[in-house]
Amino acid sequence: MQKLNLPRYDFKFSDEGGRRTIFDPFRKKYVLLTPEEWVRQSFVRYLTEEKDYPASLIMTEQALHLNRMIKRCDVIVHKPAGNPVLLIECKAPGVQITGDSFDQVSRYNIVFRVKYLMVTNGLKHYCCRVDFESRQLEFLNDLPCYGELD
Repeated sequence: MQKLNLPRYDFKFSDEGGRRTIFDPFRKKYVLLTPEEWVRQSFVRYLTEEKDYPASLIMTEQALHLNRMIKRCDVIVHKPAGNPVLLIECKAPGVQITGDSFDQVSRYNIVFRVKYLMVTNGLKHYCCRVDFESRQLEFLNDLPCYGELD
């Protein structure tokens, strides 16, 4: 898989029916290794190993109901009380991050109402804090460590 702008981690891979899979410890199963999945698995490892995010409070591929449709957000992080605090949208490395990417994660945030949004393609990472009163996004220089999330 493509080298990402993230540290390298060891993963469990398998071949099932001629298709390469990667083990997702959050879903507790092997999933098809697509470029987007490579970014998702690499980024959640970054969260747990570099930013001190508790693995038990991270969910991948979380279903949500939006405008009578079922969608899936890539990664959602909760606080210990169960409140969601960070929503992450992962794109394949070849996908350019645009305003449409933030529109997508912002639509998902209608359901979750988290304070932090992130979009990454594994090469570029953009994080922002949501100000619900002014309805503005404040872009941050870096993703906060877990203990810094308010």
